[in-house]
Amino acid sequence: MIFDHAPVRRSLSVAALLTAALAVAGCTDTSRMNADVFRYETAPVFFQSADTAQPPARRTTLYTTSFHQTYGLPVSNPVHLASYAATEDDGRMLPAIPYRSIDPRYLRQEVEYQTVEKPGTIVVDTRQRFLYLVQPGGKAMRYGVGIGRDGYAWSGRGVIQWKQKWPRWTPPDDMVERQPDLKMFAAANGGMNPGLNNPLGARALYIFKDGKDTLYRIHGTPDWKSVGKATSSGCVRMLNQDVIDLFERVSGKSQIVVL
Repeated sequence: MIFDHAPVRRSLSVAALLTAALAVAGCTDTSRMNADVFRYETAPVFFQSADTAQPPARRTTLYTTSFHQTYGLPVSNPVHLASYAATEDDGRMLPAIPYRSIDPRYLRQEVEYQTVEKPGTIVVDTRQRFLYLVQPGGKAMRYGVGIGRDGYAWSGRGVIQWKQKWPRWTPPDDMVERQPDLKMFAAANGGMNPGLNNPLGARALYIFKDGKDTLYRIHGTPDWKSVGKATSSGCVRMLNQDVIDLFERVSGKSQIVVL
């Protein structure tokens, strides 16, 4: 019997190209993606709950300890377990995040935060790798972020001009010139479809300054290991579960300060 391996080769080629896109894309890590990012847990559900802080359309599913055992992690802190559990969002299942492998400073939390910025303002501290959403009463929601490397960073004051769920990604023209394989995702070809492997992740918030697109975004990422590091090509990247939470809290035309 003769087997035609061409379809397999084509599938592997596309997968390799998507990984390359994640690695070189503006707003994405330039290091190799870890295979664990794309792993789905198939263990039986032991608990399901409707998170009252989330819209009814979303469902949070907590899996058995097999996910944590895979990473050699004990099950603890039910707040974080719920925050970073596998989550169904608009028909897509986001994998759970092994939060015990992340520096706890970079996990979502409310903190004391004294600032002259008004509530609702986003403040990105690139030195400390934190994003703050200013709250009333000297408080803020704090998220860990990955930021741009030297030479690819942006700072200043702008506005979140618009927000997008499961955005398409279009590499800039200069990036396509450096990486011709990305031409298939160029604007003329409609960009990369939304999805779990899309460099912009589950949500994107678009930063404008003086009415012009800065080409920098706050966005999700499937590469949870990049949070807390300076590894991207300029944008502010967040854990997918965190960028969804931020997206739901931020109103249109919110101010943003990148320090």
